[in-house]
Amino acid sequence: MTMTRRLTEVRPRLRWRVGRLITGVVYAPAFGSIGEGSVIVRPRRLQGVERIHLGAGCSVFEGAWLASEPGGGELRIGNNTYLGHDVHLHALDPVTIGSDCVLADGVFVGSSDHDRDDRHRVHGTGAITIGDRVFLGQRSVVLGGVTIGDGATVGAHAVVTRDVAPGQTVVGIPARPTGA
Repeated sequence: MTMTRRLTEVRPRLRWRVGRLITGVVYAPAFGSIGEGSVIVRPRRLQGVERIHLGAGCSVFEGAWLASEPGGGELRIGNNTYLGHDVHLHALDPVTIGSDCVLADGVFVGSSDHDRDDRHRVHGTGAITIGDRVFLGQRSVVLGGVTIGDGATVGAHAVVTRDVAPGQTVVGIPARPTGA
């Protein structure tokens, strides 16, 4: 193995080990709950952590932004769920993500919107429920008031504004079932 390869491959492993240590020592006491074996690596922002619940065996990668607004809903993430780089989860109304889900890099899930008259005011747009074994493709967006059923797939860059049936695949802006 060349020296260059060693230097580039050691760093991600080291970040993961440091993330595991920080998750156990710093984040676990502050969060509403963090399940065994979950790791948070270099998040961009953590807000309202006392209302955030992370299941066991979850992976949260660099740049993640997890937020639960004061007086707002809880953010609940099931077991063995993967949050890719730069995932942004924002809960003003409750946001629930099931177990064994994959949220690819750059996904946004948010239950809030800015007021049209006063852009500094934010209001809830309805609870979001994402079932088990759901795949959200890179840079997809899930807006408030939506339920995504178990085993559904959301294509890259899709914007989900309506419910998605279990096992269904949706793509586009706004997201529509494939073949429709």
